[in-house]
Amino acid sequence: MAARWTREMIPRMDDKVAIVTGGNGGLGYESARGLAAAGAHVVLACRNAASAEEAIRRLVGENPAAKVSFLPLDLASLASVRAFAAAFEQGHDRLDVLLNNAGVMALPYRKTADGFEMQLGTNHLGHFALTGLLLPRIVATPASRVVTVTSLMHRAGWVRWDDLQAERHYQTWIRYGQSKLCNLLFAYELDRRLRSRSLPVMSLAAHPGYSATNLQGERARMTGSAFWATVWRWVNAIAAQPAAMGALPSLYAATAPDVHGGELFGPSGLFELWGSPRRVSSNRRSRDTKAAARLWEVSEALTGVRYAALGAA
Repeated sequence: MAARWTREMIPRMDDKVAIVTGGNGGLGYESARGLAAAGAHVVLACRNAASAEEAIRRLVGENPAAKVSFLPLDLASLASVRAFAAAFEQGHDRLDVLLNNAGVMALPYRKTADGFEMQLGTNHLGHFALTGLLLPRIVATPASRVVTVTSLMHRAGWVRWDDLQAERHYQTWIRYGQSKLCNLLFAYELDRRLRSRSLPVMSLAAHPGYSATNLQGERARMTGSAFWATVWRWVNAIAAQPAAMGALPSLYAATAPDVHGGELFGPSGLFELWGSPRRVSSNRRSRDTKAAARLWEVSEALTGVRYAALGAA
């Protein structure tokens, strides 16, 4: 790995296709920007059409050769996930990179359209369903990759099997940590299952350290707290790295030639908060193979999406 890896070091990706969930802003936008600059056709998968169209205008304005398109996706709705997968398969015969980037953070208690706790439903279950529905296209594409974005907050989470949907107890940040832990359990378990069947796909994970995005102030906006909105703006301005830097671990996992399935990438600086990407480690709970297999079974049951090509672990 280069001592200081930059977006300009992404290998050429001409004729390749990538999906970036949440590609209209923040880390997702910067990831889409990097992939498009390398020649990939990037599909922005996001809820807000107007925001996606503005992102496309910005990307093409910076790089007139950029190949970028939009398909609507709301990860908090399994019907939307299914519709997205069907529309993508209709228009594309390959999928080289699926970047499971979109997410919500530290929200007040909310439920998805399918009755899931919003953070678990959006950050994990929506991406679990999306990956499973797109897996036939992914497996049919040589040397394809699935990159799932997690967070340092996975260390604060554990899977509450007896109250998975927070129906009895909801603590904002702990539940966010649970969803980010589930991202890692899923990414590692997917890699194990792909390897056991010798399929030419890598499943990897990445985290952005502490990067300035709209996520930090989302709870303040939803609750109408001007005080906390101001606090987060100041904290981001003082302590966070730019989103362009935070996207580098995801871009490295998605494109670098020296990566291997099951690896996690994050910033190289102090406490993995800032800096160029490098291989990093995750906590013991994220490496629990029994918990990962259990989460897989629960996720299939909740979403109704079966990874038939992978079978049982």
